[in-house]
Amino acid sequence: MGKMLKNEVAKNELKEVRHSEEWHKSGEKVKYRLADAMKSCMKKAPVEKITVKEITEECGVTRQTFYRNFQDKYDLINWYFDKILIESFAHMGEGKTVYEALVNKFHYIQEEKLFFKADHDFELIREFYKNQIEEKSGKTMSEHLQFQLEMYCQGSIYMTVQWVLGEMKESPENLAHALAQSMPEELAKVFRELEML
Repeated sequence: MGKMLKNEVAKNELKEVRHSEEWHKSGEKVKYRLADAMKSCMKKAPVEKITVKEITEECGVTRQTFYRNFQDKYDLINWYFDKILIESFAHMGEGKTVYEALVNKFHYIQEEKLFFKADHDFELIREFYKNQIEEKSGKTMSEHLQFQLEMYCQGSIYMTVQWVLGEMKESPENLAHALAQSMPEELAKVFRELEML
């Protein structure tokens, strides 16, 4: 159970909500339209230069509608990021091994890379792996193993950021393979024993 199950439930709820009739009449539809407009604006200019006026013009709504839903453009970005993060971890949870989970996640990040935030992702990925290990083993991770996991996740996030920024031209599959192979041996042994690697 735990976070993976919560993410799966949240993912299914999100799908149901986005396809329901009530959703089309609700503010949720407007929020997603504003997020799509923000994405379009972000393709043309950095976030700090984008105005609420540009977002609303792109979306075809009034400034009043924007402010009924969000305090400012950063509130919009944070709202949408939380939504896509739930989705990305739901995709990640569909993989049985670290490699499969990473491939799923990288394909999703590729679609939403404009909204990717490394700091937020680090906390979630560390907790995701920690929960997986503790649930499958039935034991609390030792401090030593937690240190290795944190170090691995920090390195993994750094390489992911380089990939998102276009510094690396790897496919999601090749990046996932390289990261899965780069795990510290002691940590990799635990992942293999739990059939996660």
